[in-house]
Amino acid sequence: MKASPMRRTAAALFLALCTSLAAQAQAPKPLRIASLVPKNSLYHRQLMEIGEAWAQAQQAQGGAKPKYLIYPDGSQGGEAEMARRMRIGQLQGALLSVVGLREIEPTVAALQNLPLLFRSWEELDYVREKMRPAMEKKFQDKGFVVLAWGDAGWVRFFSKSPATRPEDYKKMKFFAWGAESEQQDIMKSLGYTPIPLETADILPSIQTGMINVVPATPYFALASQVYMTAPNMLEINWAPIVGALVITKKSWDEMAPAVQEQLRAASDKAGVQIRAKARQEVIDAVEAMKKRGLVINKPSPAELKEWTELADKLYPRIRGVMVPAETFDEVFAHVKAYRASKK
Repeated sequence: MKASPMRRTAAALFLALCTSLAAQAQAPKPLRIASLVPKNSLYHRQLMEIGEAWAQAQQAQGGAKPKYLIYPDGSQGGEAEMARRMRIGQLQGALLSVVGLREIEPTVAALQNLPLLFRSWEELDYVREKMRPAMEKKFQDKGFVVLAWGDAGWVRFFSKSPATRPEDYKKMKFFAWGAESEQQDIMKSLGYTPIPLETADILPSIQTGMINVVPATPYFALASQVYMTAPNMLEINWAPIVGALVITKKSWDEMAPAVQEQLRAASDKAGVQIRAKARQEVIDAVEAMKKRGLVINKPSPAELKEWTELADKLYPRIRGVMVPAETFDEVFAHVKAYRASKK
């Protein structure tokens, strides 16, 4: 007996539905990664390479072609917002600086929020590697996996007016990360004026006079054109900008072991590339801006002493507030050990 047209239609719809569900079951979930980094920058390109390695590893498992989406330029909001989006599943990962990372695990602030502590990249590398296993375990306990560590150069002060002494900057209005209220309180207690903003607001704010000085890496100042409005740079390595690529543990656990291995290897390689190239870009960016009118203001030995004295005043305010006391003490112990080994 022939099936009726209605039955044939119902069977076809049922088959299509089953096929669709099977395809969805086979297709790996997309990986959405956000960051403040500019599109086509070194950091963006490294994220693309990591994504390609992940996609190839997923395809090797016999699944459908996976989606890997990168959202650069802060299109998903500030770093605190990215951390929130990862927690609710809208993002699976992010390349964050310490500003965003400390929203997940506060101890990471010790790598970035201690001004004038690190005298070289070698010191920073030594301390980070000493603290890395315990720190990554803390991230994992909070539901995140650290895939790669990087940095983006030393923070310098870019201002509209020339300045070389800490006192000079008390007349100015500073850009401050909107998420770092503790830092703003500390600045105010020392007589400075922080203006909390998001990264996307920096350029228009300095152009309109809402702020007069931007603590930023030379690479960021060049890429964002901040130096065009704030053409004075204080030549002092205030603090390193440290970052990491993290993904949610939920996304990590959904990957096959072979995929995890490939992703980890690609991320380790990217971390090495980011650190090496970003450090060179500090030098290259300064040279490029000098050719376009950047004025470099170098403190005298007496002025450098004033900056050191300011940092000494900051440390007691930072300990236990911006950096957990135990971690603060651990970092200073590692720095002391490193310097002793080099004598």
